[in-house]
Amino acid sequence: MGGLSFLDLANAVAIVAQAMTAALAAGRRRLDWFGVATLGCVTALGGGSIRDVVLGHYPLSWVAQPALLLLAAGAALATIPLARVVRRMPRTFLVLDALGLVVFTVIGCDVAVGLGVGTVVAVVCGLATGCTGGVMRDLLCGDVPLILRSELYATVALLTAGLYVGGLALGWPHDAVMLGAMCSGFAVRMLAIRHAWRLPTFSIDDEPRL
Repeated sequence: MGGLSFLDLANAVAIVAQAMTAALAAGRRRLDWFGVATLGCVTALGGGSIRDVVLGHYPLSWVAQPALLLLAAGAALATIPLARVVRRMPRTFLVLDALGLVVFTVIGCDVAVGLGVGTVVAVVCGLATGCTGGVMRDLLCGDVPLILRSELYATVALLTAGLYVGGLALGWPHDAVMLGAMCSGFAVRMLAIRHAWRLPTFSIDDEPRL
């Protein structure tokens, strides 16, 4: 049996990171422990499940590897005793979410490219994989999803996906492209958080009145 690949390890890290964001969100909503574990699984595995259903890629990742469910649930529950410490670091949630965002985006693109789909579809699959779990988390917690706010979020996923798919199309080494796309996306997301970079917003009240 071969060892774990870098992508497998990155996927495990992203699952843990996203499950932890779910636990922190659950704590703000006073969910019980079962709710914490459930939200962790939905957040960490939801994006990949949606991608696989759209692509007809079966079995789903957590069906083929039930250990991923245990990893997500376990990471979420393990966050409970750490919550008081994490609360003293207010940006921890955003850092963990950014890590999950870029890793899942690249994994989504990788699965799509492996199935032979076109460039546009591969990028969309990366976007869906990276963002959908967080959208589910936010909706279940009654929050406006990060993807719908003006901060750079979906834009970071698009950038990450574009770098990955574009790099492969140019024939660059797979591992270098993968790592470069992840690091670039994560760096942009961190800079966006630090400097409060925002996309322009639209409000009907900004239009001239007739």
